[in-house]
Amino acid sequence: VHQSKLDFFCKLGYGKQDICKVLENLGQEALEDDVLKELIRMGHKPQALESQTQPSPLKLVARGSCSTSPVSKWLGEDDSDSSNHLRPIVIDGSNVAMSHGNKEVFSCWGIQLAVDWFRERGHKYIKVFVPLWRKEPPRQDSPIADQHILEELERQSILVYTPSRKVKGKRVVCYDDRYIVKVAYEKDGVIVSNDHYRDLQNENPEWKWFIEQRLLMYSFVSNRFMPPDDPLGRHGPTLNNFLSKKPVLPEPKWQPCPYGKKCTYGNKCKFYHPERPHQAQLSVADELRAKIRVQLSPGKEEEK
Repeated sequence: VHQSKLDFFCKLGYGKQDICKVLENLGQEALEDDVLKELIRMGHKPQALESQTQPSPLKLVARGSCSTSPVSKWLGEDDSDSSNHLRPIVIDGSNVAMSHGNKEVFSCWGIQLAVDWFRERGHKYIKVFVPLWRKEPPRQDSPIADQHILEELERQSILVYTPSRKVKGKRVVCYDDRYIVKVAYEKDGVIVSNDHYRDLQNENPEWKWFIEQRLLMYSFVSNRFMPPDDPLGRHGPTLNNFLSKKPVLPEPKWQPCPYGKKCTYGNKCKFYHPERPHQAQLSVADELRAKIRVQLSPGKEEEK
């Protein structure tokens, strides 16, 4: 777990010493968002960003030219291609299709709905894994609906069939869940499934952490693919941050103090006081001293 987190934040450009310090303070089981917040709070910048903050030599531009010097961008990536900021998507095709078919029919239309949802968001890398035997004609014990969608997605290089064969009349099927987790782990992407992959979690500790942090569950509501707005719970990242390589930290929202002007906590009060937006929070004794000094200052000038 420590090495996987270290590699992840090294890819973002942070130094190993800074990452190790934060992990020692927060613990090895800390979430990625908490580690990132702590790195930003400590004032550490990615090495690529620090190299860009160095002043570049001035360049002469011809008069009337519309070209401007490029602004320093996060990790040097082009803002025009927003797909670079989005994580790869790996979809458990069997889980999605059976969920859309009410666990009775393998509904290929559900896979198409999921793929279209991520396409509209701008994701470029989308892979769907389905067992090869789903290519065969449907049977009574395993009905398939809209099977032509699988052929279309295969032409678009989105659908990938996991291998299977027949040996002496018996079908030998490879474990497609292993393909799904392995590809998502190598691509540092997101797994779309309602399966928890507990057997794979017990098999590999690195996969255990990855599945816990990168599993995106979903629901179908009237033929509408709907993932949750809080994939990791109420206190976890939002859906946009979960699907993005560069999460945007929300602005702090201060809760107003319930005591208002009658508050006697001074600088120890953790709530927001709208009556003193530009005034530093002082203790009660300091506030009284400041008021006394203001009241005594005119009298001293008259005595002088």
